[in-house]
Amino acid sequence: MPNIQITPMATNYANGIWNGGTDAYGMVPERRVSDGDGIPCRHCLTDVPAGEAYLILSYRPFGSVQPFAEQGPIFLHADPCPAYAEGGALPSRYVAGQPMILRGYDERDRIVYGTGKVTDPTDITRYAAELLDREKIAYVHVRSSTNNCFAFRIDPAQPADEA
Repeated sequence: MPNIQITPMATNYANGIWNGGTDAYGMVPERRVSDGDGIPCRHCLTDVPAGEAYLILSYRPFGSVQPFAEQGPIFLHADPCPAYAEGGALPSRYVAGQPMILRGYDERDRIVYGTGKVTDPTDITRYAAELLDREKIAYVHVRSSTNNCFAFRIDPAQPADEA
């Protein structure tokens, strides 16, 4: 398995939303009930089951506002869920899913041009590891290839003594 770490939405951000916080546009998230058809939570990285409530909110997965800081709609369980914590294993909802866009970013959160690629699910971890081996790339975003929505981030794995 490649030396990578799958990183979901930060728990402190999710907690803020679950406790009544606003999204990247300063709006209260919309509340809906899942029909069970592909509502991927960005915190636990599983689908929201049919009949369960979820939130739709605008999310900016960057620490600052700058020209490359894209933001867009994402889904989050309406009630707290555990953060995805399976290390470098690709979340099961993405293993047999649609192709995804992978794109590398530098330490200043700028896109590293030439890294964006629509990637088959069977190649996501390999291509992410290849990108992270490049000197200029600090992390990789994984996004929907059909709607460009942020799914999760991939970071270099931390050595066991630092984790």
